[in-house]
Amino acid sequence: MGVGSGKNGEGSTVQAANELSSRHMTMGSELLTTLSVWDSQVKTVLQMCAHISNHLDYSKRSYAQNDKRIEDSLRHRDGTAVSVSEISTYVR
Repeated sequence: MGVGSGKNGEGSTVQAANELSSRHMTMGSELLTTLSVWDSQVKTVLQMCAHISNHLDYSKRSYAQNDKRIEDSLRHRDGTAVSVSEISTYVR
């Protein structure tokens, strides 16, 4: 449903386009074309946003797994954390 939807669920733009067309004004069909292009572009943007969102969700899970592996590698066998001085011996 569009903005200003009527009883039949059409938005106010479609209603205006239909009204103009019923009065034999070329502007009615042009308005419908504009609406169609707009609708297509909005759907494309929504698909792109969904794709980006899915990628961000994947990245979040992937980095969380990497962080967990790094955290685990910075612990001794007994589970205690490796001290900063021990870590600095590996960094040169």
